[in-house]
Amino acid sequence: MRRRAGEFSVEYVLDVLCKRGLLREEQRRLVLAREGAQRQKLAREAGSGPRRRDLSPIEIVASFDFPDPKKRPEVVDQDKIVSVIAEEVGVAFRRIDRLRLDAALITRTLSLPYARKHGVIALERGDRSLVMAVTNPFDDALVDELVELTKSDITRVLCTPSDVFRSITEVYGFRSSIRDAQRDLGARSAQGTLENLVSLAAGEQLEAASAPIVSAVDYLLNYAFDHRASDVHIEPHREETAVRMRIDGILHVVYRVPRVLHEALTNRVKVMARMDIASRRPQDGRIRLQRGDAELDLRVSTLPTAFGDKVVIRVLDPAMFLKDLAELGFLEDEQPTFERWLARPTGLILVCGPTGSGKTTTLYSALRAVSSPEVNITTIEDPIEVVYEEFNQVSANAKTGTQFGEALRHILRQDPDVILIGEIRDEETAQEAVQAALTGHLVLSTLHTNHSVGAVARLIDLKVPPFLVAETLVGVLAQRLVRRVCHACGEDVVLTPDELGELGVTHPDEYAGRLVARRGVGCPRCRQTGYFGRGGIYELFQVNGRMRELIAEGAAPEALSRAARQDGLRSLREHALRKVAIGLTTLEEALRVTADSEGVR
Repeated sequence: MRRRAGEFSVEYVLDVLCKRGLLREEQRRLVLAREGAQRQKLAREAGSGPRRRDLSPIEIVASFDFPDPKKRPEVVDQDKIVSVIAEEVGVAFRRIDRLRLDAALITRTLSLPYARKHGVIALERGDRSLVMAVTNPFDDALVDELVELTKSDITRVLCTPSDVFRSITEVYGFRSSIRDAQRDLGARSAQGTLENLVSLAAGEQLEAASAPIVSAVDYLLNYAFDHRASDVHIEPHREETAVRMRIDGILHVVYRVPRVLHEALTNRVKVMARMDIASRRPQDGRIRLQRGDAELDLRVSTLPTAFGDKVVIRVLDPAMFLKDLAELGFLEDEQPTFERWLARPTGLILVCGPTGSGKTTTLYSALRAVSSPEVNITTIEDPIEVVYEEFNQVSANAKTGTQFGEALRHILRQDPDVILIGEIRDEETAQEAVQAALTGHLVLSTLHTNHSVGAVARLIDLKVPPFLVAETLVGVLAQRLVRRVCHACGEDVVLTPDELGELGVTHPDEYAGRLVARRGVGCPRCRQTGYFGRGGIYELFQVNGRMRELIAEGAAPEALSRAARQDGLRSLREHALRKVAIGLTTLEEALRVTADSEGVR
């Protein structure tokens, strides 16, 4: 018996979910009673116009955000709904990995109106068939049409409507923008006044953009935000321009565009960042971006290379920088120690680590923790990462006489309680920071050292007398970021004797086959990496009475390290291995990230 598209309804979806124990009967009745109103609400949010599409029953039910009774606090989302329906009807369920989509295959197989109307997109070409993602498992007539249109056997897989329609918008939209830009390159240009706040179009609104190159850049930025990218690289090569994005600390190539469009792409970014498009010198700029109801800051850097300007866009999301201390990833005994440091009225607190180790997030989160109407917080940064209205933020700038040391002297006349210095990088700044801590202020700053105890030697190298270091230093926090195991594809793995040895187990053979950790096998959610998101690992060096005596006496770094270990200092690697033991990251990731931290011990 052939199945008709109309058989796929909200009632059918509810029946399957109730049968599988994901919904209760009263929830089923609630959805049926409110289906019409919910459909109208979602349609209004999607917008009107000729490209408006019919909503899937899956989208209607998922929009209620019912809690998942089997996996609290998760909700019954589109992924869960589609996976159980796929099992029910005997069709494979797949999550679309948008980084692996073949744009040429997709746009060559079906037209955009057809793909959007039927909710279908080509995923890959197999040996004998074409794999197509569909949103309606009952539409056999669609499969017959696809066979006729493509002259191929069709293997259908069931995907979520959000995956399919987002992929359609991204692939067809970006490809058409690039094609149109190639066609009329030079006929149109992005001109006009350079406004501080740029509004970013999203989704189907992009198709109404007047300039194709404007749409192309908006597609790239939307893609970066949707995939949690921290940086976007636009890199010119001899034959093409590569667009790479750093996600969870790792760079991925996401697009390759014709080389002829490189200058148009970079000029659009320069215009948004209020840069000089005629200049071939390195430039820095910022973009304040409106995306829906949220505002984001982007930091833009250009660098002339052999084939043109390379552009790097750093995404500065306030939600990522301003976290609660509990969200940073401290172990149970570490957060109270750090909070005691912040409760001090005076002293110097340092955060150490290489670029990209999360120091700014830790410092901003610390300032947020101590912020109140009674506390005057002033920061000196180069550049200001994220503007936060509760802080008085000063941008260090040699042209205006506000370098770190000079600015700090002026700030001390502004009655500050807490001072953040973006980085201690020279003798003047180090000495001014110590003097500020000595004269009744809490000073937070960063140093580039591989581990926490090394900060003492670094301050002394910057001509701070040992007795002043001993008097002012409260503590040093060294940190790194490790990738977290993807919870969607993570599974338990038995540790081998060699891995147990790396974990510090004294007799690993005795425990072989008995201790387990977690490892991601790879899925579309994590782009087949096995990791999703990052968290901090920390090394807290607390300066107590005995440590002050050793520092004042000019003790060698080895002696300070031994004393700190006796006082309970846990190294970065030891912290990371604890995260391995509780399943938050993998042994390979822990060893990779801490390879440079095992210095003087």
